[in-house]
Amino acid sequence: MILIVDDIRANIIALKKVLELHRLEADIAESGEEALKKILKKDYSLIIMDVQMPGMDGFEVVEILAGSNRTKDIPVIFLSAVNKEKRFISKGYETGGVDYITKPVDPDLLILKVKSFLKLYEQKQELKNIRDLLSKEIEIRKEAQENLEIKVIERTQELLDKNEKLEFSNHELQQFAWVVSHDLKEPLRKIETFIKIIDERFLPDNETAKDYIRRTIKSAERMSNLITDLIDYSRLSSEVVAKKCDLNVIMNEVLADLDYIIEAKQAIIKIDDLPEVTCVSSQLRQLFQNLISNSLKFSKENVAPVIEISAEIIAEKSFNSEPSSTGKYCRITVTDNGIGFKEIYLDKIFKIFQSLNDRNAYEGTGIGLAIANKIVEKHNGIITAKSSPDNGASFIIVLPL
Repeated sequence: MILIVDDIRANIIALKKVLELHRLEADIAESGEEALKKILKKDYSLIIMDVQMPGMDGFEVVEILAGSNRTKDIPVIFLSAVNKEKRFISKGYETGGVDYITKPVDPDLLILKVKSFLKLYEQKQELKNIRDLLSKEIEIRKEAQENLEIKVIERTQELLDKNEKLEFSNHELQQFAWVVSHDLKEPLRKIETFIKIIDERFLPDNETAKDYIRRTIKSAERMSNLITDLIDYSRLSSEVVAKKCDLNVIMNEVLADLDYIIEAKQAIIKIDDLPEVTCVSSQLRQLFQNLISNSLKFSKENVAPVIEISAEIIAEKSFNSEPSSTGKYCRITVTDNGIGFKEIYLDKIFKIFQSLNDRNAYEGTGIGLAIANKIVEKHNGIITAKSSPDNGASFIIVLPL
């Protein structure tokens, strides 16, 4: 909306007609005082102001407008038929006018200037709106950031508190497990001892009773093994400092511990040269002992177990990564010629108390591979297996060097 301010009505009508011909909406005021009242109530994009008016002249009106934040940016074009001297034109610009046109007015030139100043005003308003939006957005984001920081601090403290409680609970649980294991194993040892005394002293010729005795002793041994495995599994929750270890040394220790069963089964063990890794040596010793024990345990009847342990340096933490002499991971594969298993049960074998085989035919607690899986996870590694029934199994481990 454009406001025309002139004390001569004929001038107003003529200007309004010119603006309307160019589809520009106009409002009118016949004095400076009336113009100020209208400007307080409405928003105008441009003011065409006559200079010479009775009472308050155009310069005074524009000076008042310039003193208000709401109206100081409204562009004003001065029109004058009387005050054509340079000093009046200069005063028009000094008071805040954007242009000073002397009468008679060229309608085409006026329209050209009006449209230009309207466009500039609209662009200025758009920039102002964008600036206001950006300012508001900055405030919102700043507030959100402050709230987020507060929430992060609160959440971090909450997690630290929970972690502290969990560590305390784990410590208590481990102590409890050790006490319980001792208390459980002690009566088991006595049961085995007394059963063996009964067998030797009082049942020399009763084969049926001896069979029951053997079964009882076997059950007690299984219970003892289960307690030991559970303690080993719970012990993995504690934090231990990792050190650089030679896997060849660890593997030799494992084979030394298993030499009796290896000899009894006439097993053939083939081992590649193994790398050095940063690890908890006792845990990796247990890992390979569990895997090799499984291969020996689940061997085919009347077939000597053949166990091959290979290793290679690889580029990435992936089962299918390409070999690389500069890689940061090693892939270790433990392969046997045993009874194997169906790969559809792959997820099941690494869970605690899961066993795919007949417990009567193959002794075990169902914890060995769960322990192996947990040890690999604690070393930031991955483990999987490949197998099929009667075609052996391969356990693949990827560990960071």
